[in-house]
Amino acid sequence: MSEKSMIRDLTEGPVVPRLVGFAFPLFLSNALQAVYNLVDLMVVGRYIGGAGMSAVSIGGDILHLLTFIAMGFSSAGQVIIARSVGAGRRDEIRKTIGALFTFLLSAALVMAAVCFTLRHHILRWLNTPPESLAFSLDYTVTCIFGLVFIYGYNVVSAILRGMGDSRRPFVFIAIAAVLNMVLDVLFVKYLHLAVFGAALATVIGQGTSFLIALAYLYRRRESFGFDFRPASFRIEKAAFRRLVSLGIPMAVQAAAISFSKIVLMAWINMSGVAYSALAGVFNKVNTMSGVISQSFTTAGSSMTGQNLGAAKYKRVTHILLTVLGFGLGFAAMASALMLLAPDLVYGLFTHDTSVLALAGVLTLPIILNFFGAATRSAAFSLINGSGRPGLNLAIAIIDGVITRIGLAALLGFAMGLDCYGFWLGDSLAGFMPLLIGGTFYLSGKWRK
Repeated sequence: MSEKSMIRDLTEGPVVPRLVGFAFPLFLSNALQAVYNLVDLMVVGRYIGGAGMSAVSIGGDILHLLTFIAMGFSSAGQVIIARSVGAGRRDEIRKTIGALFTFLLSAALVMAAVCFTLRHHILRWLNTPPESLAFSLDYTVTCIFGLVFIYGYNVVSAILRGMGDSRRPFVFIAIAAVLNMVLDVLFVKYLHLAVFGAALATVIGQGTSFLIALAYLYRRRESFGFDFRPASFRIEKAAFRRLVSLGIPMAVQAAAISFSKIVLMAWINMSGVAYSALAGVFNKVNTMSGVISQSFTTAGSSMTGQNLGAAKYKRVTHILLTVLGFGLGFAAMASALMLLAPDLVYGLFTHDTSVLALAGVLTLPIILNFFGAATRSAAFSLINGSGRPGLNLAIAIIDGVITRIGLAALLGFAMGLDCYGFWLGDSLAGFMPLLIGGTFYLSGKWRK
C-alpha cells in the first residue's frame, strides 16, 4: 500500500463531506462496539435475569474505569500524530507510535495484575448486591485478563485515525462485534456458562480484533515509517514528553468521569438488585447515544489537529459548527423516540418485570444526556484537537468530580430523589465541557 493511501490530508476540500466521510466509519465502529457491549447485557438479561444484568453493569463500569489510561493516551497519540501529519513531521510520527505501543501495553499488564489482586475488595467497595456477587466476580476477572487486548486495539486505532484512516478500525471492530454476538448466544444460551460466558465472548472478540489490526499495521509498516523492530519500541524522551503532557490530563479526565460513575454505581447498588440492573440499562442507552457524539468528536479532533497544524483557523470554526449541528440533530431525534416509545427501548434489555416497572425514572436523565453528548462533541473536538492538556484537566476536575458527584449527591441525598437524583446529576454534569470549551473558543487562544 502506498504512503498516500495510509495518510489522509484533512486540510483540503469541503468540510462537511470530509467530516462526514471520516466520521461515518467511526460511527459504524462505535456503533458495533456499543452493540457488542450491549449484547452482553441483553443476552444475560434474557437468559439469567436481574442478577446477571447487575453483574454485567458492575463489571462493565469497572472495566471502563480500568481503560482510562488507554483512552487518555490513545486520544493524545491520535492528536499528536494528526498534528504531525498536518505539519509534515514524519519522524515525529514514528517516535510517537513507538512510545504509544510500549507505554500502553506495559500499563495494561500492570493494571490487570493490580486489579486482579484487589478484585474482592473492589466489588465490596461497590456495595455489590449479594444476589449478583458471584456473577460480578466471574465477569470482572474474565474481562481483566482481556485488558491488554483493549489497550492494544486503542493503540492501533489511534495510529490509523491520527493518519486520517477511520475505515479500517471499523473493519477490525466489526470482526470483534460479530464474533462476540455469536459466542454470547453460544456460551450463555447453549453451553450454560452464564455471565462467565458473556465475558469470555467479549475477551475473545477483542483479542481477535486486536491481533488482526496489528497484523494489518505490520504489513503496511513501510508506508508510515515504523518498522516494528525492537529498537523502534524504545521510548524516546522528546516523544514521550509530548505524549505524557497531553496524555495525563486526558487520562485523568477519563478516570475522573469513570470514577464518578463508579461512585454513583455504589450509591445505586444500595437500593437493591433491581436498581443495580436498571443502572446497566441507563449506561447502555447512554453508550448508544454517545456513538454519534464519539464519532464526530474523534473525526473533529483529527480534522482540527491537522488544520491547526496547517494554520487554517477559519476552517476549524467550520468544522466545529458542523460537529455541533449533527450532534443536536441526532439528540432531537433520539429524544423523540424516548418520549414516544420508552417501553420499546427498555424492553430491548430485559423482560424482568421488577426492572421494567422502575424504568420510567430514566427517561428525563437519558434525554438530557442526549443533548449533553451533542455539545460535548464540539467542545472536545476543539480542546483535544488543539492539544490543550490544562483544559482536559479542568474538565476532569469540574465535570468528572466536582459537578457530577456533587450534583448527584445534592439531588439524590440532600433533596431526597434517591436513584433518580443520581442519574439526573450525572446527566446535568455532561454540559460542563460546553461551558469550558465555549469559553476557550471565544478567547481565541486555540489559534496559538
